[in-house]
Amino acid sequence: MTPPPARWATVATPPGPFTVVVTDGPDGRDVVLASGWTDDVSVLLPVVHRSLRPTWVEHADGLPVLDAVDAFFAGEVTAIDDVPVRQRSGPFLEDAWQVLRTVPAGFPDTYAEFAARCGRPSAVRAAANACARNAAALFVPCHRVLGSSGGLGGFRWGTDVKRRLLDHEAAHAPLAAA
Repeated sequence: MTPPPARWATVATPPGPFTVVVTDGPDGRDVVLASGWTDDVSVLLPVVHRSLRPTWVEHADGLPVLDAVDAFFAGEVTAIDDVPVRQRSGPFLEDAWQVLRTVPAGFPDTYAEFAARCGRPSAVRAAANACARNAAALFVPCHRVLGSSGGLGGFRWGTDVKRRLLDHEAAHAPLAAA
């Protein structure tokens, strides 16, 4: 089955240009296939699973999903939580990506904590691999997972972007205000 066509758009964010690739969801809402800090859509397409990768994409002047990105950077760090995302892989990675969406803004996990949150405390490397293979940056917040020593660890879009996201979330986390 041929994947449906997709659309992409870029928005300015404090860490730099952020591009999102979306397709139509069953409910008519945009579903994120890939996203990240680039203004070059060709960088994002290879990270989309081959069964979901669109055969072509068209540029859009704007996409409704970017409203959530704008709200996130305006301080509503939970605005990204309900944005639909579609990724494919094996069962562990797909489960881990869902679990990543439960790591609260402002309260990052270490890779070991994330592995435990996934129900596999000894699978620290597999948990790190789930972060590394995440195609939907920001919406599946792999930036919220730190090295087991508390250091930043890696991030596809650079540790400077990761640090800025973590600092932004710490300053605006709903639980931090409680």
